[in-house]
Amino acid sequence: MRNSKKAIAGIIIAALAIIGSMAATACTKDAELILASTTSTQDSGLFDELIPAFEKASGYKVKVIAVGSGEAIKLGEKGEVDVLLVHSRKAEDQFVADGYGINRKDVMHNDFIIVGPESDPAKIKGMESATEAFKAIADSGSIFLSRDDDSGTHKKELSIWEKAQVKPAGDWYIETGQGMGETLIIAQEKQGYTLTDNATWFAIKYSPGSSLVELVKGDKALYNPYGVIAVNPEKHPDLKINYKGATAFIDFITGGQGQKIIKEFGVAKYGKPLFYPDVIK
Repeated sequence: MRNSKKAIAGIIIAALAIIGSMAATACTKDAELILASTTSTQDSGLFDELIPAFEKASGYKVKVIAVGSGEAIKLGEKGEVDVLLVHSRKAEDQFVADGYGINRKDVMHNDFIIVGPESDPAKIKGMESATEAFKAIADSGSIFLSRDDDSGTHKKELSIWEKAQVKPAGDWYIETGQGMGETLIIAQEKQGYTLTDNATWFAIKYSPGSSLVELVKGDKALYNPYGVIAVNPEKHPDLKINYKGATAFIDFITGGQGQKIIKEFGVAKYGKPLFYPDVIK
């Protein structure tokens, strides 16, 4: 009888241990937030300051997947991430319209710029029109590096070629299939032109061996806004989308602390912010 009681007690203890383990796993899953974002937020170093601050304030542990905006949106459509921070407004609006995303909010902006070799073989330095600059690059057959990765930057580049009525192709047009940081490095090696977001450019510009220079900027067509979007859990009822965590991230990045981090990021190192907050001014 005594042995039977011990056996029952042992079974109960084992069962409680299993339940406790399952609960711990569930808590860990609930505390994890998967964020898909652009390579610019990662390569610029913004996330090195923004993510730890959010984790400390919220208790969530963030896993960042840094890809082009197009790929980030595809991950959201598949329900493989919880929240997006991207810069491809037309695609963002379509993502929401199709029911995959909810609670989209403006976060910040900066600008795209055209950079290239100091020798500037296409003679585009100081041009006010990105379209005219692209046309000059194509007409001169100068090397141009395209990300070719369905990112927000790639989509912006394609829109400029379209306005310039140029279908880029040939030996002068090199498709890297890489993120912004890698594409800038290749542009340096090839001494070619490329379109880059301002934040990643500054991170590369002041690195050892940098040889590219800013050539065209300030065109309204080069405006570069970023938005944050929660993935709609109703689209993926079997995948346990962390909508609560996504909402916490959206509230943080559009709230006072997150916007302050964005506003101040880059000032100490570069003398100017790399992104401009859109909620606080």
